[in-house]
Amino acid sequence: MDTLSCVDALCALDSPYHEDSDSQRLFDEAMREIVAFHVMNTPGYRQWLGRPQISPHAGQGRFLARHNIPADAANIDSWSQLPPIFADYFKQNLPIGRSGEDALELTSSGTSGQKSRMRYDARSIGAAQGMVDRIFRHYGWETPDAPCNYLLFSYEPADIITLGTSFTDQFLCKYAPVKRAVYALRHTGSGHEFDPFGVIRALQEFAEEGLPVRILGFPAFMWFILERMREMQLPPLQLHHQSLAFFGGGWKTHADREIPKSAFYARLTQQLGIPDSRCRDGYGSVEHCVPYIECAHHHFHIPVYSRAWIRDTSSLAVKDYGQRGFIQFVSPYITSCPAHSVVMSDLAQLHRAEECGCGVTTDWFELLGRASHSKARSCALAASELIKGN
Repeated sequence: MDTLSCVDALCALDSPYHEDSDSQRLFDEAMREIVAFHVMNTPGYRQWLGRPQISPHAGQGRFLARHNIPADAANIDSWSQLPPIFADYFKQNLPIGRSGEDALELTSSGTSGQKSRMRYDARSIGAAQGMVDRIFRHYGWETPDAPCNYLLFSYEPADIITLGTSFTDQFLCKYAPVKRAVYALRHTGSGHEFDPFGVIRALQEFAEEGLPVRILGFPAFMWFILERMREMQLPPLQLHHQSLAFFGGGWKTHADREIPKSAFYARLTQQLGIPDSRCRDGYGSVEHCVPYIECAHHHFHIPVYSRAWIRDTSSLAVKDYGQRGFIQFVSPYITSCPAHSVVMSDLAQLHRAEECGCGVTTDWFELLGRASHSKARSCALAASELIKGN
């Protein structure tokens, strides 16, 4: 595979939230490398760069001529000016380069047709997983000498794992040895079935065993379990104080029942004994696998491997801090597909680092929900259908 020394060096930075002039220069060089890589290796990407910029400004910065990149993309002074691809585009079209031809294809399951999908070659998936390694290490969640019980609110795999959430949860089990793992969405042979009573029984057994518990997966399922335990008038459980509740995937079709995170985390503390500081959410997608993980103050800080901008939902102009719009991510980690500049369909606001106060020195974003409803469903949306009838 092509040598991408700056991309590799950026993705290997040990301190995920230490941003300085050196890491900024490395990010810029890595982005130059990945753009040049896709110009040479991904059919159609050169033409894409030649399209009119979504930013109305003609940048004055240099984008190295040695990369032989079209003039329209050469004169940019901010990576926000690099023409992005909308994440929804990948539901119907998947431009891939040479390394993506035989690469792993991850999908988000859907029950009404379209699926989010992305190809990941070994280099790209390894880069994303390495970022998770360093972020988990940063927060002290890598505990190789402390076995844990796992409760996974995701799909129990029947064979090879290609579903994004199952792939992620399986991967996250590596940071502490697995004593026992229980899936909430059990494989039935022909599909999956939500097993709330099995989950409650597992939590009770985990409390008795006294080992730390790691709860991973969809928050809507966890909320359903907490509500069911309250309806059944079950006494609160006291899980080990080093237990961790780490969620992702959102509420999707249950968005109308979504509660504030502070209330959700308070219930986890009240009913399961998990401290607020060990209740965290993660944001990511099949189309963009850079991990964004809440800090102790429950904000999504942007690691040094990525950059983010907010775009106006009508004009796509870059918005200032505190203004709402589509969130755009730029990261050079992916070689199998030109998804290094992606506009998501999520609405968000960007905030300066100092507005958090947790000590992390990179900017952070606040999610405000989906921009609109779509026929395409993610894996969390499909999974939420399984709650019905329980």
